[in-house]
Amino acid sequence: MHELQIAESLAEIVLKVAKREKLRKVTLVNIQFGKMIQIVPEIFQFAFQESVKETIAKNSQINLEIMPILFRCNSCLKEYDFNEIANYCNNCKTGNLELINGKEMLIKSIEGE
Repeated sequence: MHELQIAESLAEIVLKVAKREKLRKVTLVNIQFGKMIQIVPEIFQFAFQESVKETIAKNSQINLEIMPILFRCNSCLKEYDFNEIANYCNNCKTGNLELINGKEMLIKSIEGE
């Protein structure tokens, strides 16, 4: 269950940013996970709330966005969704593919007062 470890790391970052920005309360955290991270949103949200329950981020909302898996052909630059591609580019038939989206973990914003 890697959600707990990720949630604890996120809580640490959120609290550090909140302190730096002199927030009294964190109200919303907007984050993005690539689909390849295979996060279970409900477990992650529970783990995050447990990680911040005694802090200024308690009761904060999590807006979690799952990003699709995308590949780009480095030969013809065509982009493909994970479900559209095999082991080669459907356009130019080369196998020169690069993962460009799907493994990220990004904090888009932290809101508070």
